[in-house]
Amino acid sequence: MQFRALGKTGLSIAPLVFGGNVFGWTADEKTSFDLLDAFTGAGFNAIDTADVYSRWAPGNQGGESETIIGKWLKRSGIARDRVVVITKVGSDMGQGRRDLRRRWIVEAVENSLKRLQTDHIDLYLSHWPDPQTPYEETLEAHAGLVKAGKVRAFGASNLDAGQLQASFEAADKAGLPRYGALQPEYNLYDRTGFEGALADLCRKEDLGVITYYSLASGFLTGKYRTKADTEGKARGEGVVRYLDDKGLRILAALDKVAAETGATPAEIALAWLMAKPAVTAPIASATSLGQLASLMKAAALTLSAEQMAALDTAGA
Repeated sequence: MQFRALGKTGLSIAPLVFGGNVFGWTADEKTSFDLLDAFTGAGFNAIDTADVYSRWAPGNQGGESETIIGKWLKRSGIARDRVVVITKVGSDMGQGRRDLRRRWIVEAVENSLKRLQTDHIDLYLSHWPDPQTPYEETLEAHAGLVKAGKVRAFGASNLDAGQLQASFEAADKAGLPRYGALQPEYNLYDRTGFEGALADLCRKEDLGVITYYSLASGFLTGKYRTKADTEGKARGEGVVRYLDDKGLRILAALDKVAAETGATPAEIALAWLMAKPAVTAPIASATSLGQLASLMKAAALTLSAEQMAALDTAGA
């Protein structure tokens, strides 16, 4: 397995990250354990979750995904240094706002550590921007967690280029460490939020970049071709917006590359992300061992320059 440095965080990860948003939602505990066993057994090492996952599922309150990962860590007996655990703070866990205040971060990290049944989090991310809290306060809280040994590295999710630059300037002025990684939404369809100024800034400052919605809520698997395909599916409502001319162009391009390579559309969409110079690794979720086996193949798939260009053009 070819590991990649996650920017300057000191962490190294395989080129695919398992998305733990499905744990406690569309994957029950046993299925989740089986998936994590297979993922790490194949040599992959990074698992992404958040304190809020999977609060949206009926009967859940948030923290279910971390709890399942914690049980798996204890049950599996896997060496802790073989797993890079990524989790997040600041996405309204009942305090009524997206909250990156010091006092909430200090409280939330203890809750996450307890659910994860570990003494440290490898990468701790500020989940959403909190315009009511100065960057200095948030960064100081994160730096304190690193100093205490509770977090190895920290970063942010969902910042635009202006916000990320402002966080750098605040850190430098206050003599605090900067965010070392970013988790943006980025896939073959949703490109404008990352490409351009934000991607350029990440490359310039050597940030690790882990993309979410890498398969556009499953649209890029190719299994949703019409609105009827989305009906009754857990992610169906989130996929409908992709069923436009642009989305259909992308599916056609994926189908063409699939015919040339023998790979599936999902494998190709992930390989496209892995080949982007600003991206360290995409996040992708699976709810069955068959799905996971396919997704992991993306790490060994190399697309030609012509295939990359065709995909770029389809999603432009």
